Amino acid sequence: MSSPIEPLTSSSTWVERIDAGRFSGKTIIVTGAGSGIGRAAASRIAREGGRVVAVDISQERLDDFVAATPGTDIVTLVANITDDAGVAQIIEAAGERIDGLANIAGIMDDMTPVGEMSDAVWKRVFSVNVDGTMKLMRAVIPAMLAQGSGSIVNTASEAALRGSAAGAAYTASKHAVAGLTKSSAFMYGPSGIRVNAVAPGATITNIEASFGSELGASRVQLAMSVMPSPAEAHAVAASITFLLSDDGVNVNGVILATDGGWSAA
Repeated sequence: MSSPIEPLTSSSTWVERIDAGRFSGKTIIVTGAGSGIGRAAASRIAREGGRVVAVDISQERLDDFVAATPGTDIVTLVANITDDAGVAQIIEAAGERIDGLANIAGIMDDMTPVGEMSDAVWKRVFSVNVDGTMKLMRAVIPAMLAQGSGSIVNTASEAALRGSAAGAAYTASKHAVAGLTKSSAFMYGPSGIRVNAVAPGATITNIEASFGSELGASRVQLAMSVMPSPAEAHAVAASITFLLSDDGVNVNGVILATDGGWSAA
């Protein structure tokens, strides 16, 4: 079974090819599942036979997602990943066995350089992108250790690989995600747990860039002028589901650039 999606660029097309049963018998938590990359990843996992715990801050978006993905096993939950009580609800919804975690929920900054950084922007970006990612990783590890297996995929960014992709807060937060990923891969690899991250480039989602700094806008827009065309969320989801699945059996501690070649420029 396969379903076409929109072209990645005006000169190339890509067809999503569903591997029926790839996630059969597996429970995967996906955050940010109501839209964008999170929704695309959750959809593919569900259509490939997985039980998905779809987490978002919007019940409306989750309801729309479920309606668009009939005949699949999806548990929806509105929860705040930065809140310990919310994280506990997610783990409870997943149940005793947790085979995978896709940490996709995240927020952008306002492209502000450090000399103009406000405490409010810094704390908000780190709260979601770093604290939320860490809290869910910490929460799923006991179940994965008990079963001797598991796969965690975090969402870094091109901003985890370079300094020209965003403002200081977002860039630093995604570098932190890369560090969390590599440290955890090293620590838990011998226990059967793989921890990787994707580093997307420009992707068509509902997250819009804003500019709170004239300097930040001029510098980042210059870098954006040479990046590849934005990818559809389904294309990034293909990288995420590869790493989550048993197909990524020999991949651990990798920050996988899924950016159309931007990182090679």
